[in-house]
Amino acid sequence: MIDRENLEAIVREAGRIALAGWPGDGHALDHWDKSPDNPVSEVDLAVDQFLKRELCALLPAAGWLSEETADAPHRLDGDLVWLVDPIDGTRSFIHGRDGWAISVALVNSSRPLLGYLFAPARARDEGGEMWIGVAGKGSWRNGTRLAGSTRSDLSGARVPAWKLHDEDADLEKVVQPNSIALRMAMVANDEADLVASLRWGYEWDIAAAGLIAREAGAAVTDAFGNPVNFNKRDPKAFGVLVCAPGIHSAAVERLAERARKVLEEDG
Repeated sequence: MIDRENLEAIVREAGRIALAGWPGDGHALDHWDKSPDNPVSEVDLAVDQFLKRELCALLPAAGWLSEETADAPHRLDGDLVWLVDPIDGTRSFIHGRDGWAISVALVNSSRPLLGYLFAPARARDEGGEMWIGVAGKGSWRNGTRLAGSTRSDLSGARVPAWKLHDEDADLEKVVQPNSIALRMAMVANDEADLVASLRWGYEWDIAAAGLIAREAGAAVTDAFGNPVNFNKRDPKAFGVLVCAPGIHSAAVERLAERARKVLEEDG
């Protein structure tokens, strides 16, 4: 059995490393684009290196899949794998905003067992926001058990967004952090009712937060309402939908045609 106390300590130390380079505290930061509109910083790489060393030592049997490490196909040889995004919300990190988080999930046979999401620049009087999900056991934020949204009417649902499509004018905007994982955690904490992404992303973006939300009672699927699997040969994932179970069917119905159009345009 994995030492969860040690695991939390590792994730917290990763947060300390990240804060030591965060421009929001006045630190200078070297950053660049890996590809157009795809930023990365020296801190992303430092946190990734630290987590890979510590997590692989904590559980040597587990494979490794991370945004900032070249994919190694031998991760598919076993059932266990670490899925890591060292800084989810790099754009916020670079600009000194607090809407970023460190995302760590342990996956077994395509399903997350443990999910840790740490936002050290938020709730600093509490030592940061530490979100934890344990499969079959529940999820917590800073030690308080989470209970997600129970909304049953899609109209009026709270959505983290800067703007909404005209066809979604009946929804209610709430503050949107840059990190998709933090937006998903908002549903787990009943700060939002619905989070949907209709674009290609990666498993490491959503594995930890998906478990946290699910263990708080949220529905977590792809944009078409299908289960989300992890540690696939191709770690890309199209769309994620996290919402109160009572509005899931209505949300899938509303989003399905848009999702199909995006896939068609992508070829």
